[in-house]
Amino acid sequence: MKFSFHRSFPTAILVLFMGLCDASSSLKSTYIVHMAKSEMPESFEHHTLWYESSLQSVSDSAEMMYTYENAIHGFSTRLTPEEARLLESQTGILAVLPEVKYELHTTRTPQFLGLDKSADMFPESSSGNEVVVGVLDTGVWPESKSFNDAGFGPIPTTWKGACESGTNFTAANCNKKLIGARFFSKGVEAMLGPIDETTESKSPRDDDGHGTHTSSTAAGSVVPDASLFGYASGTARGMATRARVAVYKVCWKGGCFSSDILAAIDKAISDNVNVLSLSLGGGMSDYFRDSVAIGAFSAMEKGILVSCSAGNAGPSAYSLSNVAPWITTVGAGTLDRDFPASVSLGNGLNYSGVSLYRGNALPESPLPLIYAGNATNATNGNLCMTGTLSPELVAGKIVLCDRGMNARVQKGAVVKAAGGLGMVLSNTAANGEELVADTHLLPATAVGEREGNAIKKYLFSEAKPTVKIVFQGTKVGVEPSPVVAAFSSRGPNSITPQILKPDLIAPGVNILAGWSKAVGPTGLAVDERRVDFNIISGTSMSCPHVSGLAALIKSAHPDWSPAAVRSALMTTAYIAYKNGNKLQDSATGKSSTPFDHGSGHVDPVAALNPGLVYDLTADDYLGFLCALNYTATQITSLARRKFQCDAGKKYSVSDLNYPSFAVVFDTMGGANVVKHTRILTNVGPAGTYKASVTSDSKNVKITVEPEELSFKANEKKSFTVTFTSSGSTPQKLNGFGRLEWTNGKNVVGSPISISWD
Repeated sequence: MKFSFHRSFPTAILVLFMGLCDASSSLKSTYIVHMAKSEMPESFEHHTLWYESSLQSVSDSAEMMYTYENAIHGFSTRLTPEEARLLESQTGILAVLPEVKYELHTTRTPQFLGLDKSADMFPESSSGNEVVVGVLDTGVWPESKSFNDAGFGPIPTTWKGACESGTNFTAANCNKKLIGARFFSKGVEAMLGPIDETTESKSPRDDDGHGTHTSSTAAGSVVPDASLFGYASGTARGMATRARVAVYKVCWKGGCFSSDILAAIDKAISDNVNVLSLSLGGGMSDYFRDSVAIGAFSAMEKGILVSCSAGNAGPSAYSLSNVAPWITTVGAGTLDRDFPASVSLGNGLNYSGVSLYRGNALPESPLPLIYAGNATNATNGNLCMTGTLSPELVAGKIVLCDRGMNARVQKGAVVKAAGGLGMVLSNTAANGEELVADTHLLPATAVGEREGNAIKKYLFSEAKPTVKIVFQGTKVGVEPSPVVAAFSSRGPNSITPQILKPDLIAPGVNILAGWSKAVGPTGLAVDERRVDFNIISGTSMSCPHVSGLAALIKSAHPDWSPAAVRSALMTTAYIAYKNGNKLQDSATGKSSTPFDHGSGHVDPVAALNPGLVYDLTADDYLGFLCALNYTATQITSLARRKFQCDAGKKYSVSDLNYPSFAVVFDTMGGANVVKHTRILTNVGPAGTYKASVTSDSKNVKITVEPEELSFKANEKKSFTVTFTSSGSTPQKLNGFGRLEWTNGKNVVGSPISISWD
């Protein structure tokens, strides 16, 4: 099993199961019950007794799976739909939400980000050791060199976590680097039955690889001479090499379920992590129904920065996950490194591709080439699905397969099983020219849509087409880089269009990091190879980059809030290459926009000293929820306490002190003036900052008042940006711009998106 790049668990079983639950009231499903703890009757000595009594009032047989103390107040249990409705009608019960299935979004980076030249700028000894990065994922392979604890001092006294034992894992597997490891399986087992411990470790051990990859990316130790079959060789290191790691296994072969995720966040809060990294998502729903958003709110209140992947559903618009404003939402960009493997046709033409294949070489002479669609009786045979290729037509040849439906590496396994000697994998319109390298099981390379079409043209017109695949190793210095990955999910934000997401992008394509020895680099059952490091892609990979960088900033500025750390990362991100050209979008080959890259590409060295930050408190977010017209019950279930919106106060979504500006004009006769008020906090020396605005929207006038702000140390100053529409709806319904405050040294940048609803 592999969660690299665009990974989705099959949902058919879950959909069928939930459908049966609706059809028959006798079948039970998992529900998460949110309780108003403040409304507990005095007759109960402890809230868990109240929870049990409430549950027993609707069901004689139901038991609590988890009780939650920190992420929410409440519990999870198995109920029939009728029992759930009865429970929700009781006093003190805020919400009874059905279980939701979430999915994982799946060494060059330190140099690419400038960390190698600036090591002296980051605290590497004392405070760096005190920062703990918690990772919710598939667990950990503790023997990985990325978790070597040489040179680490005692575990911080603030740490309250544990190292849990289970299948193939004991407390002795933790050390001074990997200081915590827990697993949460009640949710997945309630939905899909007991975990088969012969195929999956019921423990923190990572049988998949994804969790080891993300946690070592965030905070892995320095490992010299790392590579994947010689590709990407060099020193592997996480972003925060001196930070401690705590893993929370919430994802299993059957998926990642909200009751388990909430339980893990609940424990991580009480364990005292400083940063939480979640490379997973579960579609789009209101914040008070989204377990990750709910848990993240509680973590934020405790000073924990929560970083989540944006999703791999790009380049479609409105494809984002994890869009709550208290979550740092991370998209993916490319590195300046590639793994070229070219296609040389019998007519002398050559086409570039990419591959991580390392194994027995192909013959020196060209081999016959056949299109998979011409070697099958199946209608989708061109996709090289399992069992669709005819061995008598494929044997001894190189097969051209189209991308789509099944995993890229599985297509190669299908070709190999049918007797093919190699594969050319062609992108279709869905993926365009974006290339992702894979550790194929046979000699294979991936080419873009244009190259694929050109190869097919030759193949269809030539009586006896031939081909050679030439593997060229690792190439660095690729330009332009970074470019926004086509798979990276895009804005606008479908839940709250006035909050621009993603927040920023970070490296997420062809990332080398630690791997599990329980599985081969492709994740396929037939792959018997074992590696210490693997190269995979996805916003799953970009998220832990930002988690680790947040840990670095937190170690340098321990008193900064999660919002201040995120602001520092966002306002110092860059949107142009060194030559001045704007960042490109891999999906279009044109300039990317804030809907694609958010504030831009992360620049950790600049983020360490941002000059000014946009700070936020829990109360600011509560005001934001009032602006969304959330009910008192909805806010209480999210914030775990009673909060009454002030009826006499005018709440505005546009006044949330966010480091970006998403302006939405109502085309149906609404106001043509939108105002955003912000407060800047000086975290540098005293100085004067001047504002400048650029915009590509001719229909909108943008003014900043005041245009100049003078700060003392730690001083706060407010300003207002007024967006005035000409009143006519433009032909182009989205416009983009940028606001910058500068003192001559620091540039504090904010993206602007302008939309007409």
